[in-house]
Amino acid sequence: MECISVFDMLKIGVGPSSSHTLGPWRAAERWIYELKADNFFDRIINVKVDLYGSLSLTGKGHATDLAVMLGLSGADPERIPTDTIDIVIASITNTHKLVLNNELVIPFEPEKDIVFNREFLPFHANGIKFTAYAENETHESTFYSIGGGFVVKEERTVHEENVELLKEFPYPIHKATELLEFCHKENLSISEIVLENERSLRTDEEIDFELNRIWQTMLECMFIGCHTEGNLPGGLNVRRRAYDTHKRLNIEVPYTTPQEWLESIRESEVKFRQILKWVSCFALAVNEVNASLGRVVTAPTNGSAGVIPAVLMYYMVIENHDGDFSDIKRFLLVASEIGSIFKKGATISAAMGGCQAEIGVSSAMAAGALTELLGGTPEQVMIAAEIAMEHHLGLTCDPIAGLVQIPCIERNSMGAIKAINAAELALDTDPKNVKVPLDKVVDTMWETAKDMHTKYKETSEGGLAVRVSLSDC
Repeated sequence: MECISVFDMLKIGVGPSSSHTLGPWRAAERWIYELKADNFFDRIINVKVDLYGSLSLTGKGHATDLAVMLGLSGADPERIPTDTIDIVIASITNTHKLVLNNELVIPFEPEKDIVFNREFLPFHANGIKFTAYAENETHESTFYSIGGGFVVKEERTVHEENVELLKEFPYPIHKATELLEFCHKENLSISEIVLENERSLRTDEEIDFELNRIWQTMLECMFIGCHTEGNLPGGLNVRRRAYDTHKRLNIEVPYTTPQEWLESIRESEVKFRQILKWVSCFALAVNEVNASLGRVVTAPTNGSAGVIPAVLMYYMVIENHDGDFSDIKRFLLVASEIGSIFKKGATISAAMGGCQAEIGVSSAMAAGALTELLGGTPEQVMIAAEIAMEHHLGLTCDPIAGLVQIPCIERNSMGAIKAINAAELALDTDPKNVKVPLDKVVDTMWETAKDMHTKYKETSEGGLAVRVSLSDC
């Protein structure tokens, strides 16, 4: 079994894709670490990057090539000022030089040194190979971006490390049934079980600091998205909709900061249609920021980054005006554990399982987390997650032009609304009457993923991606 921390499932990074942007970025960083550990770094005279499978087929639209260059340059996706990304890329492109890890200047021509190979490597659909050249020597390493910003090598060294860490968890969890058993045995909520596991890795102060940083990033992302007008980059000329929707919702209380904005929304009208609009607005805002290489929280992926913030914001501004960090903390702890169950038992990679693995999982995570905050039992949390995923089964990934825009952005608003509905259904459900346990849905999702045709798995070779062309836009 794999040890997955809250901060593995919820990562701060740069859009538009966790598997195609953040993953390759992190792979480049890990490769540089290998080069230094092998005493090869200082002798490098040139490097080459080969992208395979889905990374190649939709890499341009997902900014995979840009992520690779930024990773090789030594930039940190959590902290790089996003308004400097274009400057870094322009410098490399115009000068044909790259400062490897911000230390060593080497020649680099993106059009020649980043190769898009259509073939798939056997281990995973998202393969990336780095090759470094020195005098009469080469250093080669292949990584796989398996979704959610997770990066592994075929020998699974990271997995082996995680297995060792898992032994330190007081409550090792692989399946939903195991989680429920621990809740019953210890008479603890799901968030309390997850917190105890997290405490084996970090202090309470570190946990709170990082969870608050995640929430502040989510809140700022929603704020930016709701206050940014215009079209998204990429050629589809997609107009940002969160700005227009937000404007029509007519907030009357003045504000200047994201937190003041949250407080002002609490004073706004909350009829059913307005609630739908607010939730959709929050989700759209996040994924419009994501589509423009902005900073988002991978939750569990970038393509599905809007669902969890939208549902949590719904709780904070609609359901509980007294909601505070303690509620945010519980929500994120529960959401992360549900996501880890899907990752262990199935996949969170659209390249492996279609969009059910992204929007479906994020909706399940949000539904379960909201259910606990609304007073649901651990069984009802599992029911909510099951309902949300059950009604995303078979959802394909078919981004037009390989961009994380159509249909990806709208799907986040739909996933958020489904999560809220799933939570309400679960709260009215007696667990004794449930016919479909969460573990069965996880298994079904994985079987569906394996049966799904490759053209519907983030390759832009099927569905909307071929029915709608750039000329239509």
